[in-house]
Amino acid sequence: MNPIIRELENEYTQKEMPAMNPGDTVKVFVRIIEGNKERTQAFEGTVIKKRGSGINKTITVRKIFQGIGVERVFAIYSPRIEKIQVLRRGAVRRAKLYYLRERSGKATRIREKLEKR
Repeated sequence: MNPIIRELENEYTQKEMPAMNPGDTVKVFVRIIEGNKERTQAFEGTVIKKRGSGINKTITVRKIFQGIGVERVFAIYSPRIEKIQVLRRGAVRRAKLYYLRERSGKATRIREKLEKR
């Protein structure tokens, strides 16, 4: 990679982000501007996809709201994102969890990863 580009990217990737993987349940706090007011809104769901690297890294988070699946793509290093909390670690065996889209109810549950002591 070009050193000039790397230097510019380092300026934006200083934000400390937790380690996230597909299957993890996360809460993403996003700054929203409505008119002249600004507030923070939380979006809680399961990470079904991670892609990109450096400043272009994004995650796709899926949740079920009123019986309908809602997916949202977040650029991790966006200035709109205040913070990301990892609530649960999921034990999954693939990188993209698209199969969750066809499932509903208890079929969408993901085993929790056991932490080593």
